[in-house]
Amino acid sequence: MSDHIDRDGFRANVGIVLMQEGGSVFLGQRIGGKGWQFPQGGVRLGETLEQAMLRELGEEIGLGPADVEVLGVTPDWLRYRLPARFVRRDQSPVCIGQKQRWYLLRSRVPDPSFRFDSTGEPEFVGWRWADYWDPVREVIHFKRQVYERALHDLGRTALPGGLPPYPAWWEDRAPKRLPKRSPGKPAS
Repeated sequence: MSDHIDRDGFRANVGIVLMQEGGSVFLGQRIGGKGWQFPQGGVRLGETLEQAMLRELGEEIGLGPADVEVLGVTPDWLRYRLPARFVRRDQSPVCIGQKQRWYLLRSRVPDPSFRFDSTGEPEFVGWRWADYWDPVREVIHFKRQVYERALHDLGRTALPGGLPPYPAWWEDRAPKRLPKRSPGKPAS
């Protein structure tokens, strides 16, 4: 395996939040009906985090450095554990989860030309622009807390006007680990 897995079993990974000028974010539809998520992928041995992010940007959605502007990166690793059924115990070292550094990018063009055929094993089959907080409820359950933290950290760093208001469904999400109050004016 060419990805770095630390001594605790967490695979080093980068995540990408691609935002449009109006504040909506790219959400990719995973192949095989496996839900929606942001682009993400492993950091290869000898690769910097930014190199990994740019490689994943090209491999997963067909964009290059000229297509985006880096607005921010999470200051710390954000971790999630894989549910037991997803842990591949036959691999060495065993990967029990991911530790991720997340990048917030802004598209330099209003209508980027996304491509999903840059590798032999595409990650996505479709995409859409989503409201800033929607990925928290769209992604598979075990990644939700990391998405929530990444969007908070990145938004506080890169959005000078403040975080977008939470949507009406925010109060009903579980688990409730972050503030319940809207960071801006209440959602309508």
